[in-house]
Amino acid sequence: MGVMDWFKGGVGELVIARPDEAKSHVVWKHPDPTVPKFAQLTVNADEQAVFFRDGRVVGTLGPGRHTLDSTNIPFLGQLLDKLTDGRLFITEVFFVTMREFTGAKFGGPIGNVEDPKSGVPVQTMVHGEFSFRVTNPEQLIVNLVGTGKAQAFEVQPWMREQVLKTIRDRVAQLLVKNRWPLLDVTSGAYTEEVETEVIGALDTHVASYGLRIVRLGNFVVAIDETDAVNLKKLYTDAAYLRTVGGVSAFREFAAGKAMLGAGEGLAKGGGGDGGGNSGLLGGAGLGVGLGLAQQMMNQQNQQAPRAPDPVATGAAAGAAAAGGAAAAGSKFCFQCGAGLPTSAKFCPSCGQKQN
Repeated sequence: MGVMDWFKGGVGELVIARPDEAKSHVVWKHPDPTVPKFAQLTVNADEQAVFFRDGRVVGTLGPGRHTLDSTNIPFLGQLLDKLTDGRLFITEVFFVTMREFTGAKFGGPIGNVEDPKSGVPVQTMVHGEFSFRVTNPEQLIVNLVGTGKAQAFEVQPWMREQVLKTIRDRVAQLLVKNRWPLLDVTSGAYTEEVETEVIGALDTHVASYGLRIVRLGNFVVAIDETDAVNLKKLYTDAAYLRTVGGVSAFREFAAGKAMLGAGEGLAKGGGGDGGGNSGLLGGAGLGVGLGLAQQMMNQQNQQAPRAPDPVATGAAAGAAAAGGAAAAGSKFCFQCGAGLPTSAKFCPSCGQKQN
């Protein structure tokens, strides 16, 4: 119990202290706003007692045993109840723990983040643990607990929510701003940079509440295992085509991936569970192929000569056909008119699938 009666010289006096079952709380509030004069207040070595009334902090007492009397604690004079001839103090007393709280766990989804290397949005998650401590108990009471943003016993869950929210925002921003490939991030290559950025953002966010994040631990940014496998395959295909395929081979690959729902592996990820929520894009396998196609096409166009104009090519091919000059064993694309080998399945000029 945080309140008990004890007797000294036959006179009953009240003892106020944090109960053992509330030792793990960042803040514990004494349940009775009326405190008798001469009550004994015990403040443990790792805490401070904050006296709060009418939206403001009236005073704070440090560790030790205190007899609540305005003659030796002057600020208590502001709390005397005149209706009882000064026999009671009207105040809310908060016991605030000042030690570091460790091992607070957090975790949850960041959301869809576009992988800059493939152009594919991937569901990304984060989890870990953090430690924090109170730096200013008065600010904590005035700006958080006293305003009703969190109950006294809810400070730690509130901190967990702030950590996760800030991490979601910052990790997404870092991935977009720095264009870090997701597979590098999930392998831990940028963990130190992410932790530094997140701790800085968190400190800025919670400083006005008299709190500070001390450190993050076991910090992991992760993606689904199936998504990781699919991304690796996309990276491998893209690297191979950049090395040996050339523009024509790339366009056949990109068009084929798009037409077939981004290939066998991504087609399963694009709604393979029947609910449209699994895999790399959760039902958008076609978009995977198109996104990859667009990115790789831009890269290839920067390195390769410009492709022939489809209209000019079609006109020339048409004229040659009309004059009987079409080469034996060839055909024409029905979309752009470009000349094709009879065995071609895709047009190298426009990417259209051929019959």
